[in-house]
Amino acid sequence: MILVSNERSAIFTRSDEGYFMTAVNTETITVPILTRVEGEGGVTIRTRQGAIEEVQLNIFEPPRLFEALLRGRPLEDVPDITARICGICPVAYQMSSVHALESALGFHVTPEIRRLRRLLYCGEWIESHGLHVHLLHAPDFFGVASGIELARQFPKEVQRGLQLKKFGNRLLEALGGRAIHPVNVTVGGFHRLPRREELTRLIPDFEWGLQAAIDATRWVAGFTFPDFQQQYDFVALSHPDEYAMNEGDIASSTGMMISVDQYDDYFKEHHVAHSTALHSVRRDTNLPYFLGPLARVNLNRDQLSPSAKRLADELKFPADCHNPFQSIVARGLELVHAYEESLSILKDYQPAGPARVEYRPTKGEGSAATEAPRGLLFHHYAIDSDGKIVSARIIPPTSQNQGQIERDVTDYLTVRLQTAPARDQLATDAERLVRTYDPCISCSTHFLKVRWEELS
Repeated sequence: MILVSNERSAIFTRSDEGYFMTAVNTETITVPILTRVEGEGGVTIRTRQGAIEEVQLNIFEPPRLFEALLRGRPLEDVPDITARICGICPVAYQMSSVHALESALGFHVTPEIRRLRRLLYCGEWIESHGLHVHLLHAPDFFGVASGIELARQFPKEVQRGLQLKKFGNRLLEALGGRAIHPVNVTVGGFHRLPRREELTRLIPDFEWGLQAAIDATRWVAGFTFPDFQQQYDFVALSHPDEYAMNEGDIASSTGMMISVDQYDDYFKEHHVAHSTALHSVRRDTNLPYFLGPLARVNLNRDQLSPSAKRLADELKFPADCHNPFQSIVARGLELVHAYEESLSILKDYQPAGPARVEYRPTKGEGSAATEAPRGLLFHHYAIDSDGKIVSARIIPPTSQNQGQIERDVTDYLTVRLQTAPARDQLATDAERLVRTYDPCISCSTHFLKVRWEELS
């Protein structure tokens, strides 16, 4: 439902001949409900004399204060508390937290634990990408309002997507203890190692899933994408030996390559009045940047799994893709990668070594970044000699993407205005572009409002 309100006011201008009154028409268009993003927020679009004047991604939920909530708590509490930040990507918060805390404590986990952590992360990518591709993003390409409506046109494809997501959930259950907010992750490793049969029983499902992910990616690659190209500063983790997920250096398409502990030297946050989440920019350019699957595939294509890399070549996916609407294909390629890497680990798994590395509390500070489904997630902690949290900083990917989303909507609607479409269509265009980022506004799917204000 589109709500349209019109207001007529006046402004007075003084000249040598006296005061003149000029009529000002303000049009506000509101789209009250959008159920295919996580969280509650809005987009306000203002135009003046037929041109875009300002776009605001409004995040108006109250601050959740997790960083303050962690202060004074034992460091062992952090993985389970930060997991509650998000029901879609709890593993990302757990992995960033344990890596940062282990850095502060000055130790590394065993190769076996590290590999199981990658397997757990693959499970999260699978369930998150499977959900977004089929139920949140794909409906936009067919002009339908929901995954339910899409299923009427493409029942086999949507059912396949649900099954792909389900197998990701099963992996999280087997390794993390449960699919939502896993409880088996701890500083130093896991509370317990899974038995071999708990993981090997998943192999047939993941063999099916690998082929299904390939078929799903071929399907979405055939969509008709809006012709929209942007000059992005892509930012993602990069690793010389693997597709960066749990660790790596921070790379940029503009040539930056820094260690994670240099994050604050190159990026900064600032407050904007229309959002309860902080915006992020590069310090050297004072400009926003782009995180997520499209950034990762652009920067790390050579580290994709063999099947994902072959598929990218088969689909002729651009080696340097700058169309945000094609992020759905990048997510599909990562879905293939996650299934293939999971299969490799599942087939080779043999419980070995301790479930967790022992450590002693010590005073220190540590940073870490991992690749959440939506992009780079940064954590920094300071701990005291008793192992209590002194301070915590958590910078989510959607927070970092906010500024780039606003620039994209501004540029895209500037082009669309040239063809003078109806205002409700422009509002829909803005929503669809925002959804390409798969924004996680408060980590619980609710609604997004679009408000259109036109000033003449």
